Amino acid sequence: MSKAPYRWVMTAAGEPMVREALALAAPAAGQVVVEVAGCGVCHTDLGFYYDGVRTNHALPLTLGHEISGRVVQAGAGAESWLDRAVIVPAVIPCGECDLCKRGKGTICAAQMMPGNDIDGGFASHIVVPEKGLCPVDEARLAAAGLELADVSVVADAVTTPYQAVVQAGVRPGTLCIVIGTGGVGGYCVQVAAAFGGTVVAIDVDPAKLDAISRFGAAKTINAREADPKTLKKDIVAFAKERGLSTREWAIFECSGTAAGQGTAWNLLVHGATLAVVGFTMDKVEVRLSNLMAFHASALGNWGCPPELYPGALDLVLDRRIELAAFIERRPLDAINQVFADAHAHKLTRRAILMP
Repeated sequence: MSKAPYRWVMTAAGEPMVREALALAAPAAGQVVVEVAGCGVCHTDLGFYYDGVRTNHALPLTLGHEISGRVVQAGAGAESWLDRAVIVPAVIPCGECDLCKRGKGTICAAQMMPGNDIDGGFASHIVVPEKGLCPVDEARLAAAGLELADVSVVADAVTTPYQAVVQAGVRPGTLCIVIGTGGVGGYCVQVAAAFGGTVVAIDVDPAKLDAISRFGAAKTINAREADPKTLKKDIVAFAKERGLSTREWAIFECSGTAAGQGTAWNLLVHGATLAVVGFTMDKVEVRLSNLMAFHASALGNWGCPPELYPGALDLVLDRRIELAAFIERRPLDAINQVFADAHAHKLTRRAILMP
């Protein structure tokens, strides 16, 4: 190994994370050791660290579930992965149960999430099952002007909205509304546009709206300046101007806020699909009968099945999804400061921590 293994450990909510040596056991059959190139800092990590969201694995625990790197050791049966560049799925299904065999790996009862069920990627190395690993074509990566660390965010920030767009059945001519355009939401705009959707982006941050207007959003709306009573009418008018249907909208709630979820619910139209992508501990009061009256659908969106990862990565490597403008690389040893900055909304791009 090129580095002495180490990790950053969360010992208690809000307490500074601690760097410590990592004792790596030899990988078991079907396992690999990945030398981490980069690990993205996600809203979910902040929820564990600041908001008291419980991890499935007891503390102390290494957080981080957006991981890319290189396989440096392989157990029996996984030797073909040695020295390959990979993305580790943010949710790793067992691949053997009835749910997995029926393509429902995201609700596999034996699934593992790095940084939640097992130690995560804010470390120099991580041990994971080889099942579900997504190979990265390094020639295409270089041609796209990206480093291996950069595609760590594909593991969640890109693939989670990718699954949402697939589930919602977005196609050319679909009017898509994305609420919250930072992180996951920004990539949701790009994925929906790549699938042929016409995207209306809603946020409270003018800078985020300005950025996403150059990468997929056909219309942007500042929620702080918009009149909630006329918001739906304004989008209907936009749809008519573009020759799009005023029914069967795909609405993606990516803000992970009560306000954003309320806005998403109020935008339901006949035949709409509401995809809940962001997470919040806040409760929202809604009238469920709206689903009946509009014959609409509401879908949850936990992670992304590993089998969808290659398609999402292709969009990145083909430059149909822009990564570089929305990420920044930071040293892993700055983890405590980066978490503080992310929590204080001081970061304008998604931070990728590099060992």
